[in-house]
Amino acid sequence: MSRQLQRHLRGTALAAIAGVALILLGSTLCAQATSGDKKSRERIDKAVEELLSRMTLEEKLGQLQCEIQEVDGRDTIITKGIGSLAAPLRQLSAREAAGKANRIQKLAREKTRLKIPVLIHDEGVHGLWGNGATSYPQAIALASTWDPDLLHRVASNIAVEARTRGIRQLLSPVINIARDVRWGRVEETYGEDPYLTSRLAVAFCKGLEEEGVISTPKHFAANIGDGGRDSYPINFSERLLREIYFPAFKACIQEAHAGSVMAAYNSLNGLPCSGNRWLLTDILRKEWGFDGFVVSDYGSVSGMVDMHRVVATDQEAAVLSLNAGLDVELPNIYIYGSPLSEAVKSGTVSQTAVDSAVRRVLSAKFRLGVFENPFVDPNKAAIANDAPEHRALALQAAREGIVLLRNEQHCLPLKKSVTSIAVIGPNGNAVRLGGYSGFGTKAATLLEALRNKVPHAIVGYAKATDLKISNLVSVPGTYLYAATVASGVHGLHGEYFNNMNLSGPPALVRTENEVDFDWGEGSPDAAVQTDHFSVRWTGKLVPPVSGRFKLGMTTDDGVRLFLDDKLLIDSWIDRGPTSDETAVHLEAGHEYSVRMEYYENGYGAVARFGWDYKPAVDTMMQAAVALARKSDVAIVAVGVIEGEGSDRANLDLPGKQEELIRSISETGTPTVVVLMNGSAVTMANWSDRVSAIVEAWYPGEEGGNALADVLFGDYNPSGKLPITFPRSVGQVPLYYNHGPTGRGDNYIDMSGTPQFPFGFGLSYTTFEYSNIEVIPQKMNLSDSVTVRLQIKNTGMLQGKEIVQLYLRDVVSSVASPVLQLRRFKKIDLRPGQSEMVEFTLTPDDLAIYDAQMNHIVEPGEFEVLIGSSSQDIRLKKSFIVKQ
Repeated sequence: MSRQLQRHLRGTALAAIAGVALILLGSTLCAQATSGDKKSRERIDKAVEELLSRMTLEEKLGQLQCEIQEVDGRDTIITKGIGSLAAPLRQLSAREAAGKANRIQKLAREKTRLKIPVLIHDEGVHGLWGNGATSYPQAIALASTWDPDLLHRVASNIAVEARTRGIRQLLSPVINIARDVRWGRVEETYGEDPYLTSRLAVAFCKGLEEEGVISTPKHFAANIGDGGRDSYPINFSERLLREIYFPAFKACIQEAHAGSVMAAYNSLNGLPCSGNRWLLTDILRKEWGFDGFVVSDYGSVSGMVDMHRVVATDQEAAVLSLNAGLDVELPNIYIYGSPLSEAVKSGTVSQTAVDSAVRRVLSAKFRLGVFENPFVDPNKAAIANDAPEHRALALQAAREGIVLLRNEQHCLPLKKSVTSIAVIGPNGNAVRLGGYSGFGTKAATLLEALRNKVPHAIVGYAKATDLKISNLVSVPGTYLYAATVASGVHGLHGEYFNNMNLSGPPALVRTENEVDFDWGEGSPDAAVQTDHFSVRWTGKLVPPVSGRFKLGMTTDDGVRLFLDDKLLIDSWIDRGPTSDETAVHLEAGHEYSVRMEYYENGYGAVARFGWDYKPAVDTMMQAAVALARKSDVAIVAVGVIEGEGSDRANLDLPGKQEELIRSISETGTPTVVVLMNGSAVTMANWSDRVSAIVEAWYPGEEGGNALADVLFGDYNPSGKLPITFPRSVGQVPLYYNHGPTGRGDNYIDMSGTPQFPFGFGLSYTTFEYSNIEVIPQKMNLSDSVTVRLQIKNTGMLQGKEIVQLYLRDVVSSVASPVLQLRRFKKIDLRPGQSEMVEFTLTPDDLAIYDAQMNHIVEPGEFEVLIGSSSQDIRLKKSFIVKQ
């Protein structure tokens, strides 16, 4: 069809009729395409080409664009032909979200020329990020189950909850390899091992895709940089990428047929991933055969201009990214609007390149069936989200992800005859779901669950200390005045604005006793909008003593602190929760004018004003110690602050939590430490003082109940660590599958061994490994090998064991890892029961990249190591690969 005819048809009845016909064609095609056969794909390809032939340049570019702005009352966002919308339903209940999704699709169908449906996306790392969606354990906890079937079921449920709301793409899973536990996003990953990550990632992606939701494994590729810092520049060899960082992505593409991939923020060997043709075209499409569409991380395309500075203009960024193979810009139109349009018109981006990107997006929409039926049933959404069977699976996943790290003198499980329990610590009566979590559902705290578990017992609670990244304590209202001391009004005068620059009249004015807020994904008040707001707090600070004080602000996003109009802290930037401190001399009784300015720009709102003045007596700590002394057992629930944009330089428990653990343990009361966190913590200062340590991770909405089940033995813990826990931050990065060293592993001042190794996890029962066989013991290069062994439960309780098979290439032409995970299996055994476990190793499991980067199997000896962790190897056997 000629361009002249296209322009003639635009806006006419004939064009409308053609659009309806195309929808009807798409309906038939999508119904047939579910089988995935060749004819169905051919029909979809034909429909895509027909639609593509009728599109203007603006309509094509629309399919490569996304909007994140609020769409209610702004129909032009949709009617201009936008291809995708970023998280427009998150704050709504399931029923409301489905209704809004229908309104969006109705506008697309009735008000756009070609009636192309909109693709709505959101996050789903461990549950849909939405109001009323089931919150499963965080990804690192799911990884601790070592159970691909469980992850498949979890992902299927997440997809159902998303799809019934009208969400057809989830920006999940996160499959970056977490070799540096300082990284704030370790919680979102499946740990440090490429094989374990691959198996879990494939299961998760299949669970989404099979339920009609596009999976988007991310972030491609390798975005944990020096110092464990998020999205720092990466300089990795091709060998390291192919051996460690690529396998999970390759598996998601070739085995799970993931429909999308997200490019990472960071640069890789000097070129930003969002404009890296080697990554997005040569590897992803040409080598691995990926036929889906690539999306940017939020703002990563414009980041090539203002962050990486590899291009000078937005138009150059458009040329670099689209020609590299990046199809859709998220979450807003920064580069893929006028800059891309001008690049096409100037010829620096070809029509062919645009058509290829649009073709991939349209194909995905046809395959999803949204041309046929873009609408959803709000009633089904209300029923599906947080359904009883979903909560039941969340409980199962939480139980299976809990890892028992220490259990001296069989302290656990606790006896239900216990008469008094002290629940202590900042996480004892709090729900910690982790990053990218749903909200609005009933979530069980540990305190609540324990009181339900043993209703006859006295279960007391003492918070003892706050969960803070800074050692500074909040400045209490006692030393703050909203106007003057003479006014007698304690606290600070707060002005809240529905913008991020403190402009215009405030939406809310009130007096705050102190500035110590964590609003999460919410807002300070119904009058203040969620995410994008700013606050000014003013008043007087009157110190009780003279001396040098540390003053500090901890905020998620920008902050400025003024004292007597002097700017002391100026961090007016987007960021995760971060503490800024400054030292000043203050005189007792003097009135200092204090002003704090803060803005929030999405994904968590935190603001705290602290200092290092501490009263002579810590009454909260005293109360906790007193409670522990009069209790049969003390359960101390502690954790860390981490997440996207919140990397850690120190792996100790922050604030006064370590002091708390030591103080409780010194009472003589058996002390159980429960960790709620998403990455490793160091324990040198307290681990040998406590009776038991339980790693709960962020256990989801049923986490409290799962913990109570484990603590009292109603569930025997079976989780295994998917990451290595170091003894000291000085060992980091520390991971089990390193190459052979040229000298040794130790330091002059400590062992080089970890606190807890990869694959570690205790049980309330014991398992015996025996009778290993390797068949055949001599094989050809193209043969497979079978490994058999016997496992017996030799304890008194039923339990699950995760049998781990590691492989070592005894002699290879290039240095190979000291051992690497190649198979695992979870088995459930009654006391005294035995089971024969069998694994099959294929030539691909034995292959290495040689000096010329050929992926080959070399002849020689291979050692099979079977164990309960990477360091607890119970059985060994070798076999020979013949020339």
